[in-house]
Amino acid sequence: MQPRRSVLYMPGANARALEKAKTLKCDSLILDMEDAVAPSSKVAAREQIVAAVNGGGYGYRELVARVNGLQTPWGHDDLSAVASLAINAVLFPKIESAAEVDACIAALDAAGGSGLPLWLMVETPRGVLNCASIAAVSDRVEVVVMGTSDLVKELRARHTPERHNLDYALQTCVTAARAANVEIVDGVHLDFRNLETFQVACESGRSMGFDGKTLIHPSQIDIANEVFGFPDDAIAHAREVISVWEQAQADGRGVVELDGKLIENLHAAEAERVLALAEAVAARG
Repeated sequence: MQPRRSVLYMPGANARALEKAKTLKCDSLILDMEDAVAPSSKVAAREQIVAAVNGGGYGYRELVARVNGLQTPWGHDDLSAVASLAINAVLFPKIESAAEVDACIAALDAAGGSGLPLWLMVETPRGVLNCASIAAVSDRVEVVVMGTSDLVKELRARHTPERHNLDYALQTCVTAARAANVEIVDGVHLDFRNLETFQVACESGRSMGFDGKTLIHPSQIDIANEVFGFPDDAIAHAREVISVWEQAQADGRGVVELDGKLIENLHAAEAERVLALAEAVAARG
């Protein structure tokens, strides 16, 4: 299992930030050539990302390159630059249809990235409504990434601390991702200096079913790791669930009680997921 509790955007134009990322306790890094980079710096960002990845030193951190859209002047050149790098995936922005995903796969393969997984950003109303087909179009689609900043703009909505105005869009996309058996990470929290409201947003996303949250500042990492991870007592409980469930199976029973609560196969399956995530994090040392 690959933990994706904390997924940090790192602007490719900032060489110092790319270097600092090697020391941060985030699960994944999005090496960004798109929104975080001004048009005049696109080429430099691309070159610095290539140099940073080739330089190594990122350890366990998952590396994902966010390219510019294929319709832009930079998209295809971005793909040509990153397709052969030692990265884990390529993130494509503003995906709105399954046909666009097919075009991204074709362009990535033509650039030399055959077999490389795709992460896809859903950040428009059309993308939300088509998320089920977008997530399911190919087994190379690995993660859906919510782009809530653009989505709020496209909806002509407002950014609110509670985000109830985005409940439909967010839950629709979580449901689509789960149906396609792909992971999904929540959008960024723009008020990055306000860690109290960030905590609320993380708790909200976790309750909806997101696997993690995209971040724009290192100060957000610890909270994301905590909220989307599992504390020691939850891990201990998961072990107890597995233990009593295995004993029930050995005894020929389909259900069992633990601490006054009924345990069925669905609880055992969730406990196994909890332990797999905990073990993946612990294995990093």
